[in-house]
Amino acid sequence: MRKFFFSLLAGSILVSCNNKKSTTANETKDDTAKVASAQTTVEVKRSPEEILGSYVGAFGDNKITLLITRATDDSIEGRSIVGGNDRPFKGTYAFGSETYNGTAKEPGDHKNDGTFNLVINRSNLNQVTGNWIPNDNKQYAKDFTLERKKFEYKSDVGNYPEASQRLLKADDIEDFPKSELEYMRNEIFARHGYCFNKKKLRQDFEMQEWYVPNTVDIKGYLTDIEKKNIAMIKRYEKYAEDYGDEYGR
Repeated sequence: MRKFFFSLLAGSILVSCNNKKSTTANETKDDTAKVASAQTTVEVKRSPEEILGSYVGAFGDNKITLLITRATDDSIEGRSIVGGNDRPFKGTYAFGSETYNGTAKEPGDHKNDGTFNLVINRSNLNQVTGNWIPNDNKQYAKDFTLERKKFEYKSDVGNYPEASQRLLKADDIEDFPKSELEYMRNEIFARHGYCFNKKKLRQDFEMQEWYVPNTVDIKGYLTDIEKKNIAMIKRYEKYAEDYGDEYGR
């Protein structure tokens, strides 16, 4: 009887050990699968298209729009719009860990051309940081942090949105001084993202949250209403300049 009991006990222990080994092996397989799955999740294939877009922010004393319009596995192209200039750039980038690190050069045939060093982190694809190094060593380098912001034409922004929404009447503008008329006229251009060459106008509009410099040529973008209003405002600007205090009702 004792012999039978010990035999039964030994068998139970052997089965138990085998079950433990089997369980441990299964757990090891499960852990390996989880690690592999986690690695697969981390190693998501990057897509160059995710860095395409328009990024806007302070650039020294001006506002800049940096447009990345093309990206391959190792090269980028785009435009910089700042200070009344629209300049193309080309360069290369490398993908390190979780960031795109790029270097892009403007052509070099303009006095304000230089080289952009760009960093885009995949954890925040809505932001570009970096610096710009001028070709002219008499100019200063600029650091920047730009936020993704797409230009959109809106006729209802600004101090005088009516100039883009309906035909103006004499009563709307005949009491305005020349400076205010000039602002109203240029605000029409600003709504289309025009990047002003004149520093005063550039600074006036770059203070506006809605303003995004997007082009230095707005031919073909102005509506018929805007064209007629611009012509009318310019006539009143001339009258205000010629007659000064005598002008008005």
